[in-house]
Amino acid sequence: MLSFKYSKLSAAALLLVGLAGCSKLNEDYKSSFTRDQVVSGLGAAGPSLLLQGAYNDLATPFTAQDHIFGLQECTTDEGLVPTRGGDWDDNGVWRVLHNHTWNADHIHVTQVFNDLGKLNFDATNVLSFSPSTGQAAEARFLRALALYYTLDMYNQFPFRNPGENLLNAPKVYTGDSATLFIINELTTILPNLPATNTVTKASQDAAKMLLMRLYLNRGAYKTLAGRANPTFDEADLAKVVSLGNEIMGTGKYKYMSNYFDNFSSSNGASTEAIFAYPNTSGVSTNNSGPQARWMMTFHYNEYNGQAPNAGWNGFSTMSDFYNAFSVGGTTNYSLTDTLIDTRIGRRYNAAPQTTANSGIRPGFLVGQQFDEKGVALKDRKGAALSFTPAIASNMIETGANLEVTGIRVAKYVPDFSDASGKNYSSNAGNWIMLMRYPDVVLMVAEAKLRSTGATSDAPGALTLINALRTARGAAPMTAPITLANKTNVDDPNTFLAERGRELYWEGVRRTDLIRFGVFNIPWQYKPTDAATYLVFPVPNQALSVNPNLKQNPGYN
Repeated sequence: MLSFKYSKLSAAALLLVGLAGCSKLNEDYKSSFTRDQVVSGLGAAGPSLLLQGAYNDLATPFTAQDHIFGLQECTTDEGLVPTRGGDWDDNGVWRVLHNHTWNADHIHVTQVFNDLGKLNFDATNVLSFSPSTGQAAEARFLRALALYYTLDMYNQFPFRNPGENLLNAPKVYTGDSATLFIINELTTILPNLPATNTVTKASQDAAKMLLMRLYLNRGAYKTLAGRANPTFDEADLAKVVSLGNEIMGTGKYKYMSNYFDNFSSSNGASTEAIFAYPNTSGVSTNNSGPQARWMMTFHYNEYNGQAPNAGWNGFSTMSDFYNAFSVGGTTNYSLTDTLIDTRIGRRYNAAPQTTANSGIRPGFLVGQQFDEKGVALKDRKGAALSFTPAIASNMIETGANLEVTGIRVAKYVPDFSDASGKNYSSNAGNWIMLMRYPDVVLMVAEAKLRSTGATSDAPGALTLINALRTARGAAPMTAPITLANKTNVDDPNTFLAERGRELYWEGVRRTDLIRFGVFNIPWQYKPTDAATYLVFPVPNQALSVNPNLKQNPGYN
């Protein structure tokens, strides 16, 4: 076996030593590598290889259905995973997410904490190998992204500087000190990030957008009590507007004429993308490919070419959330709903490649489903494959409802660049959108609406909102705009609802509901719950190895 004197070397770095092949490392039984030997083994390309390894860490937590997506969506009014016979029970882990009754041993809570910890570690590790100024800035951005999500979900994050002894427990930041630490990191590296980087790499705009999120949510992050009743400092709101204006002022971004082109297999060309994780059509080495985004929701027979394995038949949204698209109209689960707002989908021309090959239309799938020839599909028992809005009150489906309950969501649509469908359930080319321009616009509008000082600008906010709605084929909203209805998260006449209509199933809803002060109120299939669940518990296994981590109140 090989031992390493230099303990600050991640598994990814060890692999890269083997891949680099640019220097000879003489190995003997029980020999050791020093840091200098590792640097020599990686060669001049070492920092670049390690940085790419850190970028690769984005794939699993931001793509798989049971990681950040599940925690950020299935704990909200946007997502629910009913148990369907033997499918999607998993010892109830999905139902407790929606009910807000999870604990510190919940598998997804643990997975995400570990995912983000790995990204934190590997990004920090880049800094130990003499990266260029630009490479160091990109690594620190990735680390800041990991720290932001860890703070958002767990109220604290562990941190160590490069080169620190791994035998010592890392320092832990919490509350406002944690927020300010990330803000300082991003502010420091901002000048060293490229202004014109590809959207799959860290850039100045991506850092500015992350700063906007931090300033906007700072009032919720300051204390645990603040999460239940967030406050908004005028200086923070002013920073949101200033940073957002800088991004909007570049002229680099514009709304796509087809909303769903932001999520197709050719969405790398999106003019709304600020930061994304890339995939390539037909490439079998896609790291945690994007197909989970549609497989998790589609029925087993959704596409004839792969039936009865065309989907996993689980994830749904709720009728109350669907109905929040009805500003200026009414929803009735018919094709006339497509006139309300293009973001509701159900249009054949919104994803022509996908629809021509499978009959699947992007957006919300409700009612009878059809194949590419217009033939009505059936479920596995031979009954009509017609998705119904109602879900069992206990989220456990039985009998004839087993396969058809729940409105399904096809925001990312299957990749049919290979007409035979080989890319449908694997090797898809859809990029995962981590930061998108409309969120910048909506954050600026929100800051203007929340401000009572110099940043206050309700007419300006309305102009921004309605420009977006016009681009989405939706009727304009009228003043005054209410931020949120504290008794109904799905009130369509609120700014919160507009964020939902634009950003649904993009992993921001839980954070939004907390910032708007409505995360603990009842919504469909969820009763009122305790403030405990405004943050996730620190996994017990993490507590056992780092005494500086403290369990969040209310968890054992």
